[in-house]
Amino acid sequence: MSPLKVVVTGAKGQLGTELVSILNEENEVEVVGLSREDLDITDPTQVQKKIYELMPDVVIHAAAYTNVDMAEDVPDTAFLVNGIGTKNLAIAASKLKAKFVFISTDYVFNGDSKKPIGESETPCPLGVYGQTKLAGENYVRKYLGKYFIVRTSWVYGVHGKNFVKTMLKLSDKIDQVMVVDDQIGSPTYTFDLAQCILRLISTDKYGIYHVTNSGSCSWHEFALAIFEEANIEMNVVPCKTDEFPRKAPRPHYSVLNNTALRENGFPQMENWRKALTHFFVRFSNENRNQTIYEKGKHPENTCNSQKYPKLPLS
Repeated sequence: MSPLKVVVTGAKGQLGTELVSILNEENEVEVVGLSREDLDITDPTQVQKKIYELMPDVVIHAAAYTNVDMAEDVPDTAFLVNGIGTKNLAIAASKLKAKFVFISTDYVFNGDSKKPIGESETPCPLGVYGQTKLAGENYVRKYLGKYFIVRTSWVYGVHGKNFVKTMLKLSDKIDQVMVVDDQIGSPTYTFDLAQCILRLISTDKYGIYHVTNSGSCSWHEFALAIFEEANIEMNVVPCKTDEFPRKAPRPHYSVLNNTALRENGFPQMENWRKALTHFFVRFSNENRNQTIYEKGKHPENTCNSQKYPKLPLS
């Protein structure tokens, strides 16, 4: 019996790297990770040629234009990647009858909800990024029958850039930071997210899934938990989104209800706080003999003119 062949786009991103790593450890699975250099998803001819050449059983589409604020300035570019790029892959996968996983986002909702948002609720994105990801979802639903649309939020992991690593970088330079406390969501560890995606593709239970670690917090509470786990003394000062003008509006409440996972018999996602603990065990082990960050460099999105930086959160 030939091994299951899985293609992962966005293979150098934080989720893509995690997926490729985990899949490589699976028996009877052949994984092919595709980065931007390997495949231009906006070119339909190139996509068709590459996908037909690889003949995958499953395509996990994790590549995306993710700069939320920049998308407001270059909406055509964001739509080309998140919308048309997804369309190209969906059409190619449909012709091979391959399963398809599209990684979407909590940003397809406007944040007006007062309770966890279920998969059946109508999306209403606030900004360009959310609009283009919703366009991607719609293309998947139009061209495919064997699809999993996976909406997630506040993703972090041992690979790539993310909020947790930004907090750790800041701790070497300052002892006080301002973080917004009026945006509520669910931090999601890439390892847990990837494991859930692998469980999904082993079934035929297609549809839309909200996949986040369980529970919720504000960015301020998340920052406090990060410093507690890292055993770092930091004064985390709460502030409001209005104090932090950004080009792209952020949803104030984007807690996703994992209803479809429960209804289809999948294991409950681990609580975000426990997942953070597991992240730190792994992160510290992998970085034991490495410098976690470059000293002397201020990370992006800090306000050096202030007594302490304010963190704009995406």
